[in-house]
Amino acid sequence: MKSSPSSGLYIVATPIGNLGDLSDRAKSLFALADLVACEDKRVTGKLLNHLGIKRPMVAYHDHSDDAARDALIARAASGIVVLVSDAGTPLISDPGYKLVRAARAAGITIATLPGPSAAIAALTLAGLPTDRFVFAGFLPNKTKARRDVAAEFAALRATLVFYETGPRLAASLADLADVLGPREAAVAREITKMHEECVTGTLPALADRYVDAPPKGEIVIVIAPPITAVAADLDDAALDALLTDLLSDMPVAKAAREAARNHGVERKRAYDRAVALKGGQ
Repeated sequence: MKSSPSSGLYIVATPIGNLGDLSDRAKSLFALADLVACEDKRVTGKLLNHLGIKRPMVAYHDHSDDAARDALIARAASGIVVLVSDAGTPLISDPGYKLVRAARAAGITIATLPGPSAAIAALTLAGLPTDRFVFAGFLPNKTKARRDVAAEFAALRATLVFYETGPRLAASLADLADVLGPREAAVAREITKMHEECVTGTLPALADRYVDAPPKGEIVIVIAPPITAVAADLDDAALDALLTDLLSDMPVAKAAREAARNHGVERKRAYDRAVALKGGQ
């Protein structure tokens, strides 16, 4: 980071548990900030106190009005405004995108200081495919709404990532299992904290695990993509059609991996056919 950053809006990721995860760049920027816009001044105040920094703060959250946003834009035109959430990366299931959009429209400099994100951290812990994933935020409170969300993503060939709370975890896992079936999944909680854990299993097994023991802490649910029931002895014509489609937007190795994982095709056979098809194009 430059020793004297220009005025503008700076999107700063903060720790999701372990305060040691705050970057040196973020610490330096906090010390120079003219204003820190945060969800909860008490939460961000604790972080600044830990750093030994005192800066002016203003609340900015889902309920902030246009006047509050306009005031931040005006301040960023001539000073350094730092935008943070209570934890993790701002704008990821947190307020902020309207402010960023308004700042860009006003010609304000916008910069991001990347760092912790519970969704990304959970993906690294889960041991499930990460080549394609969808972050879907918090699951709804009500059963029907949760099932509707699960149904919306059911056919998507991607790992799914949801946020959830401890008291609702078992019910949510049960609803997800009813709609998505016995997919592999992981429940990650207390990420980066002393009691960090990531429990893996099928959705029904995880639902049973937590039904009488709701966990504490912030929780991320990671769910594997669907596995399409296609016979492993798929004939060559059908396999070629599948691989031709996959090869239209991915390399040979990835196409073979996709065919093996989601379509029940033996990996070496899929790879050999993909190489032959690619060589003939």
